[in-house]
Amino acid sequence: MFEFFRTHKKLLLGLLILLIIPSFVFFGLEGYTRMREGGNATVARIAGEKITQQEWDLAHRNQVERVRRQMPNADAAMFDTPEMKRLTLDGLVRERVLLRAADELHLVTTDERLKRLFVSDPQFAFLRNPDGTVNRDMLSAQGMTSEMFAQRLRAELSMRQVVGGVTEGAFATDAVAGKAFDALLQQREVRVQRFAAADYAAKVQPSDADIQAYYDDPVNAERFRAPEQADVEFLVLDLESIEKSISLSEDELRKYYTENAARFTVPEERRASHILVKADASMSADERAKARQRAEEILARVNANPASFAEEARRNSQDPGSAQNGGDLDFFSRGAMVKPFEDAAYALAVGATSGIVETDFGFHIIRLTDTRGGEKKPFDAARAEIEREVRGQLAQRRFAEAAVDFGNLVYEQSDSLKPAAERFKLETRIANGVTRTPAPGLSGPLANARLLEQLFSTESISSKRNTEAIEVGPNQLASARIVRHQAARTLPLDEVRAAVRQSVVALQASRLAKQQGEARLEALRKSPEPGLEAPVTIVSRAMPGDLPRDAVQAILKEPATSLPAFVGVDLGREGYLVAQVTKVIPRDSALATPQQVRAQYAQSWAQAEAAAYYEALKARFDVKFEGPAAPASSAR
Repeated sequence: MFEFFRTHKKLLLGLLILLIIPSFVFFGLEGYTRMREGGNATVARIAGEKITQQEWDLAHRNQVERVRRQMPNADAAMFDTPEMKRLTLDGLVRERVLLRAADELHLVTTDERLKRLFVSDPQFAFLRNPDGTVNRDMLSAQGMTSEMFAQRLRAELSMRQVVGGVTEGAFATDAVAGKAFDALLQQREVRVQRFAAADYAAKVQPSDADIQAYYDDPVNAERFRAPEQADVEFLVLDLESIEKSISLSEDELRKYYTENAARFTVPEERRASHILVKADASMSADERAKARQRAEEILARVNANPASFAEEARRNSQDPGSAQNGGDLDFFSRGAMVKPFEDAAYALAVGATSGIVETDFGFHIIRLTDTRGGEKKPFDAARAEIEREVRGQLAQRRFAEAAVDFGNLVYEQSDSLKPAAERFKLETRIANGVTRTPAPGLSGPLANARLLEQLFSTESISSKRNTEAIEVGPNQLASARIVRHQAARTLPLDEVRAAVRQSVVALQASRLAKQQGEARLEALRKSPEPGLEAPVTIVSRAMPGDLPRDAVQAILKEPATSLPAFVGVDLGREGYLVAQVTKVIPRDSALATPQQVRAQYAQSWAQAEAAAYYEALKARFDVKFEGPAAPASSAR
């Protein structure tokens, strides 16, 4: 039942005027420790320390690559938007601010604490080997070494300590929390009459003077302006375009097949059953000797009667995960078991039983029941995969060189993109109506802020020269030029008359609806009986039904000391609404226990205080966004 509060968390925080502090996002600590100069544009500063455009781009690429590794089928283009890139920068700034605060506060995470957390925290279970060490293969799949992981974990713990003193000290009394949730979840029984502006549209007939006045009103001027725009041609050099130019011989493919034979061999797997007699390291020597003696007795019975292995496992194995299945462990590959167990299993023939095998878990008796894999995929079956891999590797190596040549060519022959298109066999793409600011949701090269900044520079507009080669994505460069430019302009009235008239009709209809609604409200307040004849509905902030948010807020704010109470709500262009409050219904106490209410309220305040503390840290460290990263309203 407390699921309600998780589902409507934003509503709760809105009531308490709270901000949720975002979770920490790490973008690779090399971005924190390695500053890049070389004239690179600065996008943010923390206490004078720069975050450069290059660092921002690197952080975003790292973020996208992590998503690709975790979700190979995810569309990376969805992350190539100004909004997602801004989130990356915000996360990078947050990380720098908190790490700087941790450093000033001397919040150090010791090696001992780091190790204790790693071996005990369930969230790291998938990264632990059975012996508690770091699974380097899993880390590698995440793009990290064990040293990088330790450094990142240490940094995260330090940052948690920065805000921990704020968030962990929050508390709330039952009375205060109860009042807050009462305000949030109180319900009211209402009847509603709507005065929709659309119902009055046919009753208004705007004059030419009305239309002219609306068009001339400076408040409406921007609605009838055509933005600055340009027709553009552009080129994109990426790995795919490089791959298309690569030709491979049969000998090269066969050589790659031979040199990487292990990659085209199906890993050998073994299926085994075992009987475990536990003997951990904490046992005394006598206890371990007794455990070994018990294992030897079981082994003797199994050797005397091999068919009894499964029954012996069910009766005597101390491995609860496999005992009930006759000791069966199913198929496993190398690296899945501790080394002594693996070595013994891979040394057995199918049907054979091992001797006593000692591991950190105790004493094992192992029987190999089946094998599979180990076959090498024929060259013809692997040919397509080999060609794809070789092309990709060659493209990666050649891209850096091609990128330099591409950049030089579009700069040196800046009056046309044709030479670069012919040299690199690229398609010249056309885009019409391109604006300085990309449309919401737009992705691709023409959504890149740096490319657009150069494209709409004074020189580019006047001379129609190529932009520089701009990195618009991982292993992706683009250059563009304006073919036709049109400055921003106010559209003539004759061209937009229909749209202006439609706006005037909507405005006059909404005024008429409001007039009728206010008259109805006044009449009801003078003579409450019989009231509104609309059906009864129950509303609350959590369950607004089909009512607009402003209407729900007005209904719940209306004093209910004397019922029925009447309230009018101006819905702007939508019209007007009159509501009759007939009954106040307290919040449903079954939604949450007092303890849950208190905990949720305290958590909300903790988040608010953490957010406020972070804002204070930003002010203390003089965080500033610069250039295209700066918000329109403020530099902070």
